[in-house]
Amino acid sequence: MSVNRPWVAIQRNPKSGAGSGRTQLLELIAHLRKHGLRPRLFSRRERLNKCLDDPQRRENLACVVAAGGDGTVGDVINRFPGLRVAILPLGTENLLARYLRIPHSGQAVAEIIAAARTRRLDLCSVGDRRFAIMASFGFDADVVHRTHARRTGHLTKFSYLQPIYHSLRKYRYPELRLYLDDAEVPVCGRLAILVNLPVYAMGLRVAESARGDDGHLDLRLFQRRSAFQMLRYLYKVSLGMHEELDDVQTAWAQRVRIEADEPVPIQVDGDPAGWTPAEILVLPSALDVLVPDAEQNDNLRQ
Repeated sequence: MSVNRPWVAIQRNPKSGAGSGRTQLLELIAHLRKHGLRPRLFSRRERLNKCLDDPQRRENLACVVAAGGDGTVGDVINRFPGLRVAILPLGTENLLARYLRIPHSGQAVAEIIAAARTRRLDLCSVGDRRFAIMASFGFDADVVHRTHARRTGHLTKFSYLQPIYHSLRKYRYPELRLYLDDAEVPVCGRLAILVNLPVYAMGLRVAESARGDDGHLDLRLFQRRSAFQMLRYLYKVSLGMHEELDDVQTAWAQRVRIEADEPVPIQVDGDPAGWTPAEILVLPSALDVLVPDAEQNDNLRQ
């Protein structure tokens, strides 16, 4: 590959390399070439890392494509901070792609890359890990931890059923103490969801007011405990009525420190992310992502 020509690195999730995923990857590659871009496909992370260690290759890189689900996107934004990112959605939920209206189409993503229209979004961090969509602490994260602990292959929505059942039976709901920005007095609850972008699994809208470019996290703090209360909260969230409840608190912050008397599970963007104590920070305008323009979205809907 000539290092003097614009090129596109495609980081593929190996589990997306068959069936429809393979078709969309081949379509992406073919249409990138039609646009005069040189695609290179990587299934091994270390090979892409080594390739981008070359300063000239890095300089001529148009973007890194995350070809997979939200986990693949998270992997790319953590390994290559500061590089322009494109998304070919091939996962189960594809929340970030859904928010940005990026279709499951190799041809459409090639056109997005060729047009080079970017949107700058905030990222967030917990420890040294970056994430784009949301973090949660408590019951929701316990489900994610249990799901990934028993994972043997590609996750589907059915993969969560048994972990949800076990979390409803066994999770103990320790109290969370959240210190917002410079506050010395915490807000307290049993389940905390910190939202950067207003998308969530199963189409739920936990924080409709969240924006990915305002430098703040939207916090929803659910204050009661028990399996019944978690089911009640889920029902209210599904109706978009949870913010009307007296036991759901809304707040905004740039920095949140979370503590508890015992370790509480954390998940970010659908992946396990350790245990409390932890601190969440907003990283303003940290992600440049390629997006379709309005006319392209109109054409896709026709």
